[in-house]
Amino acid sequence: ELEIRGIPLAQLGQYLEALGGRLVSDCDTFPFVYEGDGWRGELLSEDELVFTSVFRVNVVKIRFSAVIEEQLDRLIKDYRFKTFGVGG
Repeated sequence: ELEIRGIPLAQLGQYLEALGGRLVSDCDTFPFVYEGDGWRGELLSEDELVFTSVFRVNVVKIRFSAVIEEQLDRLIKDYRFKTFGVGG
């Protein structure tokens, strides 16, 4: 599982789609499940982290799985690369 902070939930879903995933679950409730060729990404939950009364960021938990371990490693690496540019 990964915990991503400060990136909107919709954007995180778009990253999974950009990696070849397709939303296969109900789009109104958690978890949001995306499936690609031999892999799965789940947006499990979204919370809010409060630093001060005015500084808050979202926190999204994500779980990845894949048929082949090397594919899982590559998926996580590619996903982290996408989130890095946004500041997550």
